[in-house]
Amino acid sequence: MAENITDKLAAFGIDYADAMDRFGGNAALYERLAMKYLDDTRFVGLVAAMAAHDYDEAYNQAHSLKGLAGNLSFARLYQAASFVCEALRNGEPARAEGHLAEVREAHEQAVSAMEQLRDERW
Repeated sequence: MAENITDKLAAFGIDYADAMDRFGGNAALYERLAMKYLDDTRFVGLVAAMAAHDYDEAYNQAHSLKGLAGNLSFARLYQAASFVCEALRNGEPARAEGHLAEVREAHEQAVSAMEQLRDERW
């Protein structure tokens, strides 16, 4: 089953093998924590802060999102959030804005993966 879930989650930009290394092979713990992403507000906070031109808050939200994505091995989301963090850290909000579509896509993929995992629609 682990191989099956590894392949399925990879299609959504999630590195399940890395997650299992990180979580010491405890799939139940990983899945319980990963499901909490469905209720997470960091992505929404990032978008709102960018729209309000509050780049300090946008950086905080992007950095938190990056950390969460890294901990859950949401590799695609981690990479996209990293680009936004770097741009905001360097005082380049226009460049950060240019990466928001990538963050949105990766976020939506992570949500879709967690919904399918939750509903066991594999």
